[in-house]
Order: sequence, then C-alpha cells, then structure tokens
Amino acid sequence: MRIIAGSLKGRCLAPVKGLIRPTGAKVREAVFAILGQAVVEARVLDLFAGTGALGIEALSRGAEVVVFVEDHPESLKVLRRNLESLDLQGKTRVLPLAVLHGLKKLALQGQKYDLAFLDPPYGGDTAVAALQGLAAAGLMAPGAAVVVEHGRWDILPEAVGNMQRQDLRRYGDTQVAFYQAA
Repeated sequence: MRIIAGSLKGRCLAPVKGLIRPTGAKVREAVFAILGQAVVEARVLDLFAGTGALGIEALSRGAEVVVFVEDHPESLKVLRRNLESLDLQGKTRVLPLAVLHGLKKLALQGQKYDLAFLDPPYGGDTAVAALQGLAAAGLMAPGAAVVVEHGRWDILPEAVGNMQRQDLRRYGDTQVAFYQAA
C-alpha cells in the first residue's frame, strides 16, 4: 500500500496481516479528491485507524496533526511502525483504546477537530455507534467533515447529533458517507 499524493507520495505502508481490511487506493483517492483543500492544516481524527493509511494520507496532504485511535494489537504494531518509518511521531498521537473509550478520553481534553475518518468493521451497528459516540463527545468543530467508510449493505442515518450527511458514494462493496458538523 502506497501514499497517493502529497509530501509522502509513493512511500509504502506496512500492511496488517489477517482480517483487517485497509481502505483501498481507489477509495482513498476518491475521498481525498472530494475533501480537497479541507485537509490542509486540519486537526484530524482517524478512528479504527488500522495501518493509519487515511490519517497518514491526510498528513501527506498538509494536515496539521492526526490522532489515531486503534485497539487491535497487531494493527497498533503496524501503525506505530508506519509512523516511525515515515518520521511522523511529532505530528501524531496514538490512543491504544477502543473507539468509544478513546472518544470519551478525547472529550475530556477539550480539543476540536476539523476532520474525522471512521473505518469500522463492516456489518452490524459499529459505524452508527461510532458516529453517535463522536457526536456525543462534541469533538468536531463547526463545519468539520466526518468521513465514514462502511459496507454496501450498512445503513447510516441522515443525521447524527449535530452532524448531517451531505453525500454518499459507492465503490463496489464499499460506501463512503460524508457528514458535516453544524
């Protein structure tokens, strides 16, 4: 897996072996084309971070800082290895927690974020629960973008808390929902 564009373009990311499904290059490229300049100087959350591909791509394209939340042990090892190999530790923070616990911890710190990526396991209600947790935590700045990658058959609400869905795109068995915080 390679970084698509920006200052780290072409650099490789280590993969996670096993059941983890990384965001494919086609989907990442489409997401970042839609986001455009919203990534530049953004404070970013990468929830269910896996290898860190989405957050690292955001840093490559000019994001200010990324907080990665991941609790899968093998994914954490690979995420940290990727951040170290790209010398990104100064612009990143890794929370080795389940997403809902990570959101609660972040809420206590009072920071606001401009962009959040959610890439939970497909199926079930994990994406909806994570969106609800994100809304309840009050972490998103007004006008912030929230990007949720989910399975084709997963149904996400039009609105969650102060976040309204603006767009929904489909790429094979993957859908990407774009929300905006009020």
